Amino acid sequence: MKKKLAAIAFAGMMAVGLTAGNVQAAEPSGEVYVFIAASLANAMEDIQKDFNQKYPDVEIFYNADSSGTLQTQIEEGSRCDIFFSAATKQMDALVEEKLAKEESVVNLLENKVVLIKTKDTETRVTGFENITEAENLALAGEDVPVGQYAREIFTNLDIMDQVEAMDINEGKNVTEVLAAVTQGSNEVGVVYATDAASVADQVEIIAEASSDMLETPVLYPVGMIEDEEALPEEKVAAETFFEYLQTENALKVFEEHGFSPYTAEVEENDTEEAEDTQADQKTDSEAEETGEASTEQEKTAE
Repeated sequence: MKKKLAAIAFAGMMAVGLTAGNVQAAEPSGEVYVFIAASLANAMEDIQKDFNQKYPDVEIFYNADSSGTLQTQIEEGSRCDIFFSAATKQMDALVEEKLAKEESVVNLLENKVVLIKTKDTETRVTGFENITEAENLALAGEDVPVGQYAREIFTNLDIMDQVEAMDINEGKNVTEVLAAVTQGSNEVGVVYATDAASVADQVEIIAEASSDMLETPVLYPVGMIEDEEALPEEKVAAETFFEYLQTENALKVFEEHGFSPYTAEVEENDTEEAEDTQADQKTDSEAEETGEASTEQEKTAE
């Protein structure tokens, strides 16, 4: 049995909670460059509007694409303050390269992978298991997180070779895959649940990948990037927006777009070990108190 614990303590947090030094240095203003996975675009636009009501002097520039493409752009020197990835792989690579600030990285959101078709169209496909019955398939490339997740599903179902033999329209990001299905260019496609929800009037979900098919959780980590071009007030603005993304207000917007705040799973026996440790400490403390009391009694008797 597993219990879920919140990965981040959101209650009471507000974006103004920066380090004292930075707050004193400058007020948030100027330009902030945020690289976001394509699947986050709609939610982030709404969050920006809310944020700018409180911080009108901060101008946020989004770069929305596949996480792999964004990683490459950061590695090549593109100006970026915040990276919001659709997978941990790309973020881990930037941390390893000292481009992302490791201490800032937070697994913030979780998504699901779904198989979709154009609304009101016929298909013999009833799930991932028989996807090869489709005439063609819209699928993101191998360097795109949703494409990597899809290939993990096909591998676990032992149908990867058959899928590779299909007529595949490979998209450079999830937005292109979604467009291929909504426009009727492809019979089926693999996208995130949030993408399907954004065009629910144009596509239908055939199936959602189960944990047996996809063991890797679909996590969205966000972290600060080293931006040597940023002015002091822009650094403060970036930190302010980064913290705002973790507030209850922002999380509510993400949930409205179909995302779930990520919660880390902890084995029950880990919890039991912690409880046992606390019990042992309590017993030791009580024993020490008893010993001290006995010593006092002996002194009194003397």
